[in-house]
Amino acid sequence: MRHLQSQKGSHPSIGLDIHDVAFGGAGVGRLDGKIVFVPFTIDGERVEAEVVEHRKSFDRARLRKVIVRAAERVDPVCPYFGQCGGCDYQHIAYRHQLELKRRQVAQLLERIGRISDVEVLPTLASEGSYAFRNRITVHAIDGRIGFFAKQSRDVVDIERCAIAIPTVNDALKELRATGLAEGRHRTLRGAGVPRTFTQTNDSVARALLDFVVRQVVGEVLVDAYCGAGVFGHAMAERLERVIGIDWNEPAINAARKSADSNETYLCGDVGETIGSLLVNEQPHTVILDPSAEGVDDRVTDALEVNPCNRLIYVSCNPPALARDLARLRSAYQIIAVQPFDMFPQTAEIEAVAVLDLKRESAVAGVQELQNGRRMWR
Repeated sequence: MRHLQSQKGSHPSIGLDIHDVAFGGAGVGRLDGKIVFVPFTIDGERVEAEVVEHRKSFDRARLRKVIVRAAERVDPVCPYFGQCGGCDYQHIAYRHQLELKRRQVAQLLERIGRISDVEVLPTLASEGSYAFRNRITVHAIDGRIGFFAKQSRDVVDIERCAIAIPTVNDALKELRATGLAEGRHRTLRGAGVPRTFTQTNDSVARALLDFVVRQVVGEVLVDAYCGAGVFGHAMAERLERVIGIDWNEPAINAARKSADSNETYLCGDVGETIGSLLVNEQPHTVILDPSAEGVDDRVTDALEVNPCNRLIYVSCNPPALARDLARLRSAYQIIAVQPFDMFPQTAEIEAVAVLDLKRESAVAGVQELQNGRRMWR
């Protein structure tokens, strides 16, 4: 595309056609064959931008002006959008956000995992695309109370968060009135939200739980990275045994307090113990719900040496999911991948992959998955 005369700053303006939106939220254009990432743009737009960072394989640019506007562009609800580091997609109609996230998961599977033969299902929407977060964490710097700015430790002063539920915003209002010590942070929760890890979007968390529950097969479940035992508790009545493991001692203690007699929760490192659990318990289903880093080689190696009938991988980081699924493909058939929009207006994506042993019928697995989806819709 042609270069445009700079109106401000030291960098010349460039004209770009945006043809995609990458995982992370930036629109994708090309200049002289080189990829240019431009935040706050949408596929199908022509924009004027300013290159602010040069890399070997790509450039980063700042949006100056939208020349041709996409049909999916909408006015952001939040006055802090573009400054606050929390949201990336308030300028995009929600239905298109969902399609972008489905597409991004499929692209990551192909680019990182070399997986192109797996169906990525339509992203499951949140009941509300705003006012869904049941907790937020705010920081205090130089008298400001709010969220970090994009790619910065500077704090944007926030009076109200558009994606937080009303009770959380009430708590923020009270905190702003009483003050927060310099350099400190505070997590504000809705009523009844526990201090151990829980999902921030209650409606999508329920849908994700229901989906996972319907994919479990057999009588014995190993729930790895189980946290406070949400999955195990939901399935204990229908299973013979549930064995959960997590390194987080407070979470394991919480799981034990509400466990049924057939539930066992262990505090330990999954990588160190998963091998012996697979040998001794012989689970029919294993759930993996790791942190954003995904699982290490010890876990994937153990699952290949002593495989289960069904593996359900719950991921909050699609690039790590793609990497780990590639490691598991020698032993397992990926039936499908289901994205969930746990975090509307942001670039974050939750996804669940369902895998069966390769000796299992792929056709039967797909049918079972589809039956499950019909039941929880």
